[in-house]
Amino acid sequence: MALFDYDAELRLHNAHFFAAARVGAGDRVLDIGCGTGQTTREAARAAVDGSALGVDISEVMLDQARRISGDEGLSNIGFELADAQVTAFPPTTFDICISRFGVMFFADPVAAFTNIAGALRSGGRLAWLVWQGRDRNEWASVFGDVLAAPIATPGRGPFSLADPAATESMLLAAGFIDVGFTEIDEPVYYGPDSVAAYDNLLRLTGFTTFLADLEPAKAERARARLREILADHQTDSGVYFDSRAWLITARRS
Repeated sequence: MALFDYDAELRLHNAHFFAAARVGAGDRVLDIGCGTGQTTREAARAAVDGSALGVDISEVMLDQARRISGDEGLSNIGFELADAQVTAFPPTTFDICISRFGVMFFADPVAAFTNIAGALRSGGRLAWLVWQGRDRNEWASVFGDVLAAPIATPGRGPFSLADPAATESMLLAAGFIDVGFTEIDEPVYYGPDSVAAYDNLLRLTGFTTFLADLEPAKAERARARLREILADHQTDSGVYFDSRAWLITARRS
């Protein structure tokens, strides 16, 4: 089954993300939870005299990231299979750590953030996108209606960093200062029309697992409900759902 296209889903978030990241020509960039590498490639193109390293725990996604980067002829880029909570990164190597919705799932966030801080030079920066609460994200609450329960995620979930005060406390404990939160109010995109959006969403593990566990009649009702919801959200420019995110910035002390 093809991978879900997160790059298309989050395309409206990218302009905010990279404006905050301010990747410089000589920067060495660490991209946490890079997936298929779109954000790593954008960082590499900005860091023309520097480099970008993307890490993720999915070898399937990393294989695709390497292939695309090779096709684009990028030479200042690399990808590694790594868990950023425990991987021994070269100390004080990177100028900036970026992550687009890739840092919410650590079992021990303070340990993970401390490890990442150790990879940054003194004064090194971070720019991370994380989701606000479930009730602020229509895509989550609406699809919970289809599933009759939230999409299951192992360990900590996608909304684990939704509370700015708690997240700031963890970052301060990890060795960061000047922590800031900016609200990003952009919809997520699921496809040019409801049919394409339906096919895209069935690529999500949570949906396919849920449907496979249902009796055939109940599975078909869930599919029908999903089609209805997607049709209701179709616009002239595609299928969109409201979302709210935090853009977090900080510096290593």
